[in-house]
Amino acid sequence: MAGTLQKNDYAKIREIWPLFPAALYLLGFFIIVFFYLFVLSFSATSIDGEVFPTLHTIRGILQARVFWDALLNTVAFTIIGTPIELIVGLILALILYRNFLARGIIRGIFLIPLAIPALVTAIMLYILFDYPGGHINHLLMGKYALFPAIVHDPINWRGSKMLALGMSLIGKVWRDMPISMLIILAGLNAIDTELFDAARTMGAGWRQQLLRIVVPLIIPSLSAVVLLRSIEMWKEFIFPFVLAGRYSLLGTLIEQYYNNWGNINSAAVVAMVLVLCIIITTLIVLAFAEALKRIVTN
Repeated sequence: MAGTLQKNDYAKIREIWPLFPAALYLLGFFIIVFFYLFVLSFSATSIDGEVFPTLHTIRGILQARVFWDALLNTVAFTIIGTPIELIVGLILALILYRNFLARGIIRGIFLIPLAIPALVTAIMLYILFDYPGGHINHLLMGKYALFPAIVHDPINWRGSKMLALGMSLIGKVWRDMPISMLIILAGLNAIDTELFDAARTMGAGWRQQLLRIVVPLIIPSLSAVVLLRSIEMWKEFIFPFVLAGRYSLLGTLIEQYYNNWGNINSAAVVAMVLVLCIIITTLIVLAFAEALKRIVTN
């Protein structure tokens, strides 16, 4: 028995051994970056030069209104955007899971957002929602044929925090929803079709099949979508940078501290906060997914 277990252990080691160099590279890179962020966060520039260790920079960030505004904006961006990407990905995956004419063409159309660079998508939205002469304003003001006027004055889309971050969220969801769709679709394709045949013979309708078969079996895929999309939402940069302007998220605030204000220590502190938020979110999502899996299996 011991010999069998030992052979199995050796077999598992041989299976994961090719992944070791990549894991070592990623871990080493993370340790180096985190170390430098830690040193810069606990450093400050004074008349006498660089001071380490000190809490001066951290205290300054915690007392800055711009930091708390960016943190709240990022929390709202993540909390709202992650479920939207999950729901949109699930709906599209369920559509493509069914057999119908030209399903391959429709799947290709759904993947188009991935082929367009995020910066290009952000600029397209910038042009569409420009003030005062953007196409959306022209459409709402009835300047195009066959469309009635809805508003009399153009809307300054980037002049309001809710509208500016809403545009950023629309662009982010549209750009990344194919990833959520593909992950969930892979989980759907892994379900044994005999389960649906057995459920139909027992009189289960489509809704019962969805709730009793599909959702429990794709929980790993749903968990992966929530985990990956929440991380992406936390560290989003391009869309709020182009569309939201002065309404910062943590990612854009780092750029402002580093490039616009030349304060590398404050930028490092914000980056450390962003990393900690991502780690905490990851632990919460994994714990929730594990608890949900236990509930379903029991």
